[in-house]
Amino acid sequence: MIALVVAGESVFFLPFVLARVFRPTLLDVYGLTNLQLGAAFSIYGVVAMIAYFPGGPLADRFPPRNLIAIALATTAAGGLVMASIPSLPLLMVLYGFWGITTILLLWSPLIRATREWAGGQLPGRAFGLLDGGRGLVAALIGSLAVAVFAAVLPVDVQGATPIQRAEALRYVILVFTVSTFATALLVWFVLPSTFEGAYDPDKRTTPNLGRVLRMPTVWLQAAIVICAYAGYKGLDDISLYANEALGFDEVNSARIGAVTLWVRPVAAIGAGVIADRIGVTKMTMFSFAALTLASGVIAAGLLRPGMVAAFFATLLATSAALFALRGLYFAIMDEGRIPFASTGTAVGIVSVVGYMPDVFMGPLMGALLDRSPGSEGHHHVFAAVSAFALTGLFATIGFRRITRNSIES
Repeated sequence: MIALVVAGESVFFLPFVLARVFRPTLLDVYGLTNLQLGAAFSIYGVVAMIAYFPGGPLADRFPPRNLIAIALATTAAGGLVMASIPSLPLLMVLYGFWGITTILLLWSPLIRATREWAGGQLPGRAFGLLDGGRGLVAALIGSLAVAVFAAVLPVDVQGATPIQRAEALRYVILVFTVSTFATALLVWFVLPSTFEGAYDPDKRTTPNLGRVLRMPTVWLQAAIVICAYAGYKGLDDISLYANEALGFDEVNSARIGAVTLWVRPVAAIGAGVIADRIGVTKMTMFSFAALTLASGVIAAGLLRPGMVAAFFATLLATSAALFALRGLYFAIMDEGRIPFASTGTAVGIVSVVGYMPDVFMGPLMGALLDRSPGSEGHHHVFAAVSAFALTGLFATIGFRRITRNSIES
C-alpha cells in the first residue's frame, strides 16, 4: 500500500504539483500567460480523457506493477524535457505525452489495486489512506522543493534576475524528476505482480461494459467526481491569488501552495475514517457543503491584504473539504454496487467524465484571470468553484437516494 501511495502522487509531481506550488515563477520563466498555461493543461486533459477509457479494461487484464512502473519511468523522462525550459509548442506536446503516461498506464490500475487491498471492508479508510498518503508525499516533496527553490534564489527574492529564477526552477524540476524515477524502481521491486488471496467476490465473472453503462450510480459518481475535481483544479490558483490579491511575495506564495499539500493527508484520512462510521455518501455531502461556503468567502471578496488569519482559516477550510472529497469519491463504488471484476472498466467510464476539468478548467481559469486582472479575476475563479461544489452536493444527494432505495427494495 505504501508503494501505491507513493506512486499515486509521484506521477503527478511534474504535470501538476510544479504549477500549483510555483505558478508565478513558472509563468515568468517560461514567458507564459495564464491562458497559455491553461491551454497546456487542456491538451493534457484531452489526451487524458481519451486514455481513461482504454486504461480501464487494461487495468482489468494486466498486473498493476508493470503498468505503474512504466508510467512513472516515462513521466520522469518528460521531466528532463521540462528542465530544458522548452518553447510553448514543445511544452504543449510534453503535456500531451504526460496525459498518456499518467492516465493510460497508471490511473485505473491504481484504483483497482487499492480496492483489492481494501478487501471489500472499510473502503473509506482505504481510499482515504490512498489520497491522504499521496498528500503526505506531495507535502514532503513540495516542501523540499520550496526549500531548494529558496536556497538557490538570493536573499533578496524580489531582486532575483530572470536567469536566477530559471536556475532555481530548474533545480525544483530535477528534484521532481529524480523522485518520480526512484518511485518507479520502488514499485517494480516492492509491489507484487498479483495480489494473492485478494478479495474478489466476482472472481468468475468478467467485466461487463453494457451492465456498467446502465448503472445510474456510475453516472452520478461521475458527476460527483467532476464537481469535486473542478474545485481541486481551482486550488491551482491559490498561490497566484496570494501573490496578486493579498500581496505575498513569490517564496511566500509558494509556501502557501505547500501549506495546502499538508492539509491533504489529515483531511483525506480523517474523512475516510469518519465515512466508514457515518456513510461515505453522507460525508461526501458534508464536504461539498463546506466547500461551497469556504470558496464562496473568497468569491465574495471578503478577504483583504493583511487579513492573514482569516485567509489561512478560509484556505484550510477550502483545502480540507477538497481533499476530503478526493479521498471519498472512489470509495463510494461499494455503495453504488459496482461489481468488483468491472472495477477498472467503471473507473475508466467515471474518469472520462469526472476528469473533464483537466480539459476546461485551465483555459477557464486563464480566461477569467487574464480578462479581469487583480483580485476580481480570482474572485471569479472561486465563484466557479463554489458553483461546482453546490452542483456536487445535489449529485451526492441523488446518489444517496438511489442507493438507499435499492437497499430497501
